[in-house]
Amino acid sequence: MSENRGTLFGIGVGPGEPDLITMKAVKAMQDVDVIFTASSSKNSFSLAVEIARPHLPENVTVEILPFPMTSEQGVTTKAWKENADRIAEVLNTGKNAAFLTLGDPLTYSTFGYILQYMKADHAECPVVTIPGITSFQAAAARINTPLVEAEESLVITSGAYGGEHVRRVAATSENVVLLKAYKNVDDIADALSDSGLMEHSCAIKKCGREGEEIIWNVGDLREVKPDYWTLIIAKQKNGLAN
Repeated sequence: MSENRGTLFGIGVGPGEPDLITMKAVKAMQDVDVIFTASSSKNSFSLAVEIARPHLPENVTVEILPFPMTSEQGVTTKAWKENADRIAEVLNTGKNAAFLTLGDPLTYSTFGYILQYMKADHAECPVVTIPGITSFQAAAARINTPLVEAEESLVITSGAYGGEHVRRVAATSENVVLLKAYKNVDDIADALSDSGLMEHSCAIKKCGREGEEIIWNVGDLREVKPDYWTLIIAKQKNGLAN
């Protein structure tokens, strides 16, 4: 059966603008029979599919796989395994498939979990990963700000861990990107101030998408309600374009 087995393409569709999807990703999407993507168990909407929609063949099958938004390890691992099994089932019929994710498929992505179980349980299935532009790369370009230069270091981490985590990473790096900076906003702002990063920091909501907002003073996040797609770029020295 191996010679008839399809290939899985892990594809990053970028941060939101369809024009930021790479040519290689577009070519791959046009050569698959099934498009897989992730959604929470609460709904069947996929932003990744909507971004890629202009590039998808009209007759392609789209199948949305449930990824429960929970911290219960048993629930999540069961879903990851079942979703990998479902993808392998399609590949074993000889069909090519793609798994679409926002940004890059190997950076804070659901595809990373699929890849883990494909390697463990379905190693016979070929997998090709196609990189995508991340939200923080697009945000840096949007504000014309270098992320890292010369001998500097860069830390990319989640803002969900709160202010103390920000203080720790700021002590080791000149440049910090905080993704999902929608929780603990007061705590994060205080930590950036304590670490000397507040003066040269900027927040971007929904970069490249409808409703995009650039907040040059991160302290204003205390008043401007951030959402799940809010990220912060913070620097020890001034490289911001404002």
